Amino acid sequence: MPADTTTFVGRRHDVTEVRRLLAESRLVTLTGVGGVGKTRLALRAAAETSRAFRDGVWFVELGGVTDPELVVHTVLEQLGVHDDTVRMHRTVLVEHLRDRQMLMVLDNCEHVVEETADLVGALLRGVRGLRVLVTSRERLGVDGEHLWQVTPLPQDPALALFAERAAAVEPGFVLDAHNHAKVSQIVTLLGGIPLAIELAAVRMRVLSLDHLSSRLDNTFRVLVEGKRGGDPRHQTLHAAVDWSFHLCTRSEQVLWARASVFSGTFDLEAAERVCSGDSVAAEEVMHSLMGLVDKSVVVSEQQPSGTRFRLLEPLRQYGLEKLREAGREQVTRERHRDHFIDWAERREKEWFGPAQPQIFSLTRLEHANLRSALDFCFDHDGDHCVHLASTLWFYWAGCGMLGEGRHWLDRAVASAKPGPSRAKALWVNGYVSTLQGDLPASTRMLDECLEYAVESGDGAALAYATHRIACTHLIGDDLDLADSGFEEAMRLYRGQGTVNSHTMLAGIELAISATFRHDFAAAERLCVEAKAVGEEHGELWAQAYAIWVLALCAWVSGDFALADRLGRECLQIKRSFHDLLGIVLALEVLAWISASQGDAERAATLLGATNEIWQSVGYPMFGSRYFGAPHGECESATVSALGEQEFRAVFRKGMDLELEDAIAFAIGEEAVREEAPVVTSTPLTRREQQVADLIAGGMSNKEIAARLVIARRTAEGHVERILQKLGFTSRAQIATWVTERRN
Repeated sequence: MPADTTTFVGRRHDVTEVRRLLAESRLVTLTGVGGVGKTRLALRAAAETSRAFRDGVWFVELGGVTDPELVVHTVLEQLGVHDDTVRMHRTVLVEHLRDRQMLMVLDNCEHVVEETADLVGALLRGVRGLRVLVTSRERLGVDGEHLWQVTPLPQDPALALFAERAAAVEPGFVLDAHNHAKVSQIVTLLGGIPLAIELAAVRMRVLSLDHLSSRLDNTFRVLVEGKRGGDPRHQTLHAAVDWSFHLCTRSEQVLWARASVFSGTFDLEAAERVCSGDSVAAEEVMHSLMGLVDKSVVVSEQQPSGTRFRLLEPLRQYGLEKLREAGREQVTRERHRDHFIDWAERREKEWFGPAQPQIFSLTRLEHANLRSALDFCFDHDGDHCVHLASTLWFYWAGCGMLGEGRHWLDRAVASAKPGPSRAKALWVNGYVSTLQGDLPASTRMLDECLEYAVESGDGAALAYATHRIACTHLIGDDLDLADSGFEEAMRLYRGQGTVNSHTMLAGIELAISATFRHDFAAAERLCVEAKAVGEEHGELWAQAYAIWVLALCAWVSGDFALADRLGRECLQIKRSFHDLLGIVLALEVLAWISASQGDAERAATLLGATNEIWQSVGYPMFGSRYFGAPHGECESATVSALGEQEFRAVFRKGMDLELEDAIAFAIGEEAVREEAPVVTSTPLTRREQQVADLIAGGMSNKEIAARLVIARRTAEGHVERILQKLGFTSRAQIATWVTERRN
């Protein structure tokens, strides 16, 4: 969850009631007007409830989601769930959460309420241990939903909030008998809405309390009274933001409105590019931006790459209103689109170089803005959307974003006109589809690209299509066609003078085919050549695959120490890109090496970890008999060494590892955490085992219900089923059974 940057004032009753509702209901929605404090309340209630959830609390911000179809993508991304297959992402999410006991906080859902409601309904039906806390201006309408209306702060907490925020900008300010009446007048006028109070309090930086009070009294009533109909509290907030807006300089007002087109965070370069123009010089933007930060309109955040900025969601929505009133939304969104197209083009060029890890991190930071730009492109200009979706191939294919990449690329292919842009979209989407294991779709798109390339004489499209078609043959176990395709692609690349990550991969993939033919000398030669190109240019992502093949060659030759070192090196590089395919291949070869070294337990643990990851990549070892043969041999050898029962126990331990834990174990960063002994044979479900452990710890049914955040009747039902399954008649027998199994 995001850390609090300011203290939490008031709301103790609200926190208590939200926690109570979470104990009684699996879905709680906090409703209320913008700026009333729904997000802060949700975060505080979730933090104070976190111990009740074995698998933690996860916060998902949906305010920046512009395409409703990407709601589930956003949840998967925030939870760190990687799935590069063509399975429905909702199904993937349900399967990932099925045995977990956790709280999910979904923030700012009102603009995607239908999609959020559908997703939440499916999750609650499929995941018994899940509870969901939602913030939205309207209810989801899902069965079993409990609502909590977040109302403005009462007088005393409102006074305390103003005093604290004022003291932050005016050191020495205290609420006392002399100023109590004026502050009371201010917070009453502001309706007790926290965001309105904070916007007013920050003005203490330049205004005395007397001036602040009189200005508000003179102008704020007019603003409120001038608005008829609707929720009075919404009118109050709108008036407060109006008042704050009109106290900004003209250039700050312009920047506030124009910056509202950003989704998530943005940097100074983007602000200068998108928000300048039409009498606003780029050099003025930084000064205005700092002014908005001082006025608490814009929040600044420090990232390793530098300072980034964001507008609070209610203030962003207000800025959009102003932008539309000024008739500038279209042109500003076009500038936003153009900036991020240029940004993506630069990153694509820089990808083949030493900045690759930084490009991955930067693209993650700009993910929400890239989504927004793509969404705008698809609504207004098909050519731009095709170009942008294709340019981001390095992110989709190289950084574990195949699922979302396929979403945008499918739309690009569907809307693209014949020509070079469509050809690139076809081969990029064909590449992504191959990595997903969707060979029919991949073959269809790559064949179309190849046909266009031959007819039009498009040399680049011909080379890339030939290369990617060869990949489909490699995965399909047709080594003759794969080899001829890779060799032809390499010839075409050389003829065009093209040197990049793709040309490196063509040689590496030819080397993989050579290993399948047991020509390890040729495989090693090809990968040494590719690795040299990578080292010359500072390229790591493709080079890691060359290192993987070299690890395979060293393993076959019996140099296990070298093979292990190379396998770990590959894994560490792929980890830095979240490249799930590269990660699972590295874990595979490390398992094979461990089995050959006689470390059967380590091999079984790694095989268990790869079993889980392959479900998120596609078919295990691509469904290829060549890729799968070493895996099968490793498993057979490990079963023979450990015995079937012990192998299954250790294998399950590997399956239970989270991705980062599996990587850490594989490269020796830390030992596998032994939270409890592996139970090899039990009739109990995972939840029933939890209840049995708590019984052994001396807890009553009421205490178990509180710990697991379930109804007492549910806890009693678990106990009855445990007694029935174990053939016991008392809780003492359950406790004894648990203790004996631990010993």
